[in-house]
Amino acid sequence: MQDQKYSFSTGFFIILLLFITGIFLGMVGTYLMAVFWAIILAVLFQNLQGWFVEKFPNRSNTTAALTLLTIILIVIIPVSLIGIAVVAEGSEFYNRLESGDIDIQKMLEGYKAQIPTIENALQRFNINVEEFRASFNEAITNATKTMAGKLVGFTQNTFTFVVQFSLMLYILFFFLRDGKSILDQLVWALPIGDTLEWRLIKRFESVTRATVKGNLVIASLQGTIGGLLFWAVGIPGAVLWGVLMTFFSLLPLGSGIIWVPAAIIFFTQGELGKALTIVLVGSLLIGLIDNLLRPKLVGSDTKMPDYLVLLSTLGGLTWFGVSGFILGPMVAAFFVTCWQILGEKQAESKPLESETASETK
Repeated sequence: MQDQKYSFSTGFFIILLLFITGIFLGMVGTYLMAVFWAIILAVLFQNLQGWFVEKFPNRSNTTAALTLLTIILIVIIPVSLIGIAVVAEGSEFYNRLESGDIDIQKMLEGYKAQIPTIENALQRFNINVEEFRASFNEAITNATKTMAGKLVGFTQNTFTFVVQFSLMLYILFFFLRDGKSILDQLVWALPIGDTLEWRLIKRFESVTRATVKGNLVIASLQGTIGGLLFWAVGIPGAVLWGVLMTFFSLLPLGSGIIWVPAAIIFFTQGELGKALTIVLVGSLLIGLIDNLLRPKLVGSDTKMPDYLVLLSTLGGLTWFGVSGFILGPMVAAFFVTCWQILGEKQAESKPLESETASETK
């Protein structure tokens, strides 16, 4: 009777726990990304926090404040300045599109006359050139307007962004100061087993570092070089194009989707020097950065096949937006780790089962 009462109370408490957890997550769901990025930054800069702790022992508030200040100086301020420049250039570009100052279709029509070879190739495959040109022009125009419109729309959500950003910094301070104790409480509360819990936590840290170093740092470097390249050859909006190259570097398309058309345009205009410069820098410098730096920056931290990293990154970007380039591989890493743990447990139980079967015989 007492066992039944205990089972009922335990079951009731679990239901209550799940219910109240669901309500809490729904209540703070709008701000979960702020918490997520605070966790990511805390993981990335925990070594710096540890260094400050060694220099200033027993001064947890001071060390957390110093680490937070360092993050603001080397990460937040540069990213904010780039973001402001991108929004400004994107808004100007969008206004010029809307006013007709930039006519994408007219520009494409002009290039069409200079490259008749493409039309001849299309005609060989019985493709209606006029329909293809109209569809292509419309697609390019719509894509350009959508991209510029999203940048303008970003400025309309400034208040929400400021709230999320401020909350992220506030939470980050406490994660830096109390991170170890928070992890200890989490491991103590979860019913999985301390060994497995610490293994999952270490997996989270390694995937976070590998993803940020292997994806974001390399993509940012490629975008920076691309932006400087566009500025050097006189293409307006170099910051905007550099950021777009950074984004596409995170995808299988690569930054070439930006600089290859630019080289083609210069070539059709007869500016062979600029076209050749873009091709050489794009293929020899931007293209080789990934192959040269990724093995050194990432190493074997993710311990996941390349195809799984690619699939999880694309899926993460689809589900979670920009944050998906970290969340996607992270979910995939937990997926693989959990199945590995299950396989290990099955392997451990098989000898026990065989011993029990032999004893029975």
